Amino acid sequence: MAWTAISTRNETLPIARGGWLDALRFIVAGLIILHHFQDSGPIPLAEGLHPVFERGGFLLTNFFLIDSGYVLMRVYGGSVAGGRMSAGDFFAKRFLRVWPAHIIMGLSLVALVVGGTAIGVGPRAPEWFAWDQLPAQLGLVQAFGIPGGYGWNSPSWSVSALIGCYLAFPWILRGLARLGPWSVLALGLGGYLIANQLTWSLLGYPVYQMPMGFGFFRALPLFFLGMALAWFAEKVWIAPKLAGWAGIGAALMLAFVQYFDKHALISLACIATIILAAGAVPTPRPSKWVERAAQVSFSMFITNEVVRIAWFGVVNVMIAKFALPVAVQWGLWGLGILAAFAFAFLFHALVDTPIQDRIRAWRTHRSRLRSRLMAVAGPGVPLKG
Repeated sequence: MAWTAISTRNETLPIARGGWLDALRFIVAGLIILHHFQDSGPIPLAEGLHPVFERGGFLLTNFFLIDSGYVLMRVYGGSVAGGRMSAGDFFAKRFLRVWPAHIIMGLSLVALVVGGTAIGVGPRAPEWFAWDQLPAQLGLVQAFGIPGGYGWNSPSWSVSALIGCYLAFPWILRGLARLGPWSVLALGLGGYLIANQLTWSLLGYPVYQMPMGFGFFRALPLFFLGMALAWFAEKVWIAPKLAGWAGIGAALMLAFVQYFDKHALISLACIATIILAAGAVPTPRPSKWVERAAQVSFSMFITNEVVRIAWFGVVNVMIAKFALPVAVQWGLWGLGILAAFAFAFLFHALVDTPIQDRIRAWRTHRSRLRSRLMAVAGPGVPLKG
C-alpha cells in the first residue's frame, strides 16, 4: 500500500459513538465478566479449557487502561488543552462518573455479607471480606500504597488507579502539546518499556505484575500510552482500509500468541494497534444499540464481582444441600453470567443513569451560577468557592 495511506495532510476522523470503539468496550467488558466467573464453575476454565482464561485478566486490564487514556484524550483533550475545561473540572467530572456507582456496589456487598452471615450463610472465604480492607476500597485509594483494598469488590483497584491518572491527565497533556505526533507515539511506547524495565531491574518482575496496592504505577504507563495513541490519531490520518486490515491482523496475532503464552509486549503492541485502528475506521452508520451497549460497559465492570459473589453464594449452598449433578452446576454457572449481564443493564438504566443525570444537572446549574457571578463581579475579580 502506498505511503500516502498514512498522512499528516488529510483531516483525521473525529471520535464517534456507536462504532468500533464502542463495540470493543462492550466486548472487553463482557470478557471481563467471563474472566471473573471462570474460576466459579465446577472446573475452572483455565484448567479445563486453556490457561488464557486465567491470564485474560492481564490482557483485559491492559485494554481497559489504554482505552481509557485514548478515549479521554479524544473526548476531553481539546477542551482541557484549550482552557475551556479546567484541571479541577475535569477531575471532578471523572471522579463523579465512577465513585457513586462504586460506593453503591461496595455498600451493597457489605449488606450482602452482613445479611448472609446473620442468617447463617456467611462467605466461604471470610478472609476476602476483612473489615480493615474496606475503608481504602470504598474511598478508592487502595492503588496508591495505602493499606487496605484487598478482597471485597477487588477489581475496583483499577478504578482507584484511574483516579490518579485523571489527576495526571492535564499535566501530561500540557507536556504533549509541545511535541509532534510521531514523537508522542514514540514517547508513549518508550515510556511503557522504560517503566517495565525499571520494575524488572528494581523489583524483579514486569510492570503488569505490580500488586494492587500500587496499581497506579501499573496503570499510568498504559493510560499514558492510550493518550499518546489518541494524540497520534488526531494528527495523523490513516487510510480506513489500512486501519481495518491492521486491526484484524492485530486481533488475529493477539489470539495466536495467547494460545502459546502471555507474550506481554507482543500482546501490548496488538492491543495498541487494535485501539488505534478502531479509532481510524469511519462509522458511516452509527449503531444506537452498540452505543447503548458501550454505555453499559462501566456498569458491567463495577457490578459483576458483586453479582458473582451473591449468585454463587446461593448456588454453592444449593449444590451442597441437593448434591446437584455437574451438568446442572454448569447450567447454573451459565445462568450466573447471564445474570451479571442482566443486572448490569438494569443497574445502568435504573441507578447509574438517573444519578449521572442529576450530577450533570447540578454541574450545569453550578456552572451557570458561576458565570453569572463572574459577570456581576466583572473581569479580573477572583471568586471563592
